Amino acid sequence: MATKPALAYNDVEKGTLDVRSPQIADLARDEKKASDIEVFAVQSLKKDAPVTPSNVAKPPPPPTKPAKKSTPLWVLWIIWYNSYRRFFTVIFTLNFIGLGFAIAGKWTYAAKYPGALVVGNLNVAVLVRNEIFGRFLYWFVNTFFAKWTPLWFRLGCTSTLQHLGGIHSGCAISGVAWIVLMVVHQFKTKYLFNDSILAFGVITTVMLFVTICAGLPWVRNTHHNVFERNHRFFGWTSLCMTWVYTIVTNAYDTADGKFDHVGRYVIQQQAFWYTVGIGFSIVLPWICTRHAKVDIELPSPKVAVLRFERGMQQGLLARISRSAVKEYHAFGIISEGTHAKYHYLICGVQGDFTKSLVNDPPRRIWTRELKFAGVSNTSTLYKRGIRICTGTGLGAALSTCIQSPYWYLIWIGSDQEKTFGPTISGLIHRHVGPERLLLWDSKVRGGRPPTMKILKEVYDSWQAEVVFITSNYVGNFEIQHGCKELGIPAFGTLWDFVSDSPEFCC
Repeated sequence: MATKPALAYNDVEKGTLDVRSPQIADLARDEKKASDIEVFAVQSLKKDAPVTPSNVAKPPPPPTKPAKKSTPLWVLWIIWYNSYRRFFTVIFTLNFIGLGFAIAGKWTYAAKYPGALVVGNLNVAVLVRNEIFGRFLYWFVNTFFAKWTPLWFRLGCTSTLQHLGGIHSGCAISGVAWIVLMVVHQFKTKYLFNDSILAFGVITTVMLFVTICAGLPWVRNTHHNVFERNHRFFGWTSLCMTWVYTIVTNAYDTADGKFDHVGRYVIQQQAFWYTVGIGFSIVLPWICTRHAKVDIELPSPKVAVLRFERGMQQGLLARISRSAVKEYHAFGIISEGTHAKYHYLICGVQGDFTKSLVNDPPRRIWTRELKFAGVSNTSTLYKRGIRICTGTGLGAALSTCIQSPYWYLIWIGSDQEKTFGPTISGLIHRHVGPERLLLWDSKVRGGRPPTMKILKEVYDSWQAEVVFITSNYVGNFEIQHGCKELGIPAFGTLWDFVSDSPEFCC
């Protein structure tokens, strides 16, 4: 299976492994003067160059043209058919077996309560994407299963939490399938239904279908703004139409052709309460949206470092936007802990949004005060681990190593001190001891490192239980497949927009 080229995106936890990428010329031209930007001074990393274990401190220089090694087919299959796809397969299969029984007239519940099956699936699809529900799941797992449970169980917990999207996708598609069946049945017996019911059924189905299309991996990753706008606004429209369709369907009495099942009867229906759950899950996170104060440091044309008030626990991500309701972009949070005065975001300059942070730095920006958890949040489960990242992927990795002395940091980048500036360098210098730090500056060392050789040696010497990876597609692919072949449990960035995407290796 051919390796696909890395693509530039601004999504969650995606770093930059291509260390030889040229600077963006127009950014340098439009960069604001230093006096216009609030910069906060911290200690530089140059004061104390880190040392590493003797067997990994000075890895041999990489060969000029390393020979490409083909990945065994069993590794490709195990990584491709990850927990996301397993969740999706189970949910999709169960629902379509139910659809088959319903079409054959062998399932009386589906005939009597088709609306409950529609909104029940949609309710679960929305719930697993809710930030508050997600934070509760992470808290529950980290509180009750950390360190004492068998390693295979803890790895399974991390994999499950990372791939809840499989449940989201499976239930959403199944919900649309059930509403199609419901509307088709109503049209076959349209003499029993009011025209308004048939019309709202079609409108709701179309809105849900467009919402799903806008959330397809290809759209989400290659046209992020199109995904954000359409998936969100069509989703809200779908919610409104679902409410109307649920109420008119349950209020209508097919026996006398009148809307006389109102009030108490409608409230007693399953579909009504499932719809309440959908609305609650969608609206609640938006209550936490704030126009927060932000200070921006521009250490180079490639990176903007955003500083917000308030400390955070490790493993969280923040969504930020210039608009209250439009495109939100997610970035890993760097913080010294909940006691800290500030937390930081590293924004690599790649798309229009991050370019605007450099060309026109805002004083305030929209964000959700309640942050959502990423895979790094499960680092609490493990006794010791390794966090390897490239480029701006440090933003999703550094908090874990700052807040826990049992996590080793490997950071690969180009001209790190100059590119990322004194704020990030100071956080590393003050909080990550040299005994658990390996910085590879490809500009200083003359090229990319022998990543798997270094990772294997650190994994053995550090006695790690797991590796978390934050990199671009090529780096993620190489490291995850290498870890699988070496028997190293590893979790990496989700790259679900290509057919052979490496999402989970364990």
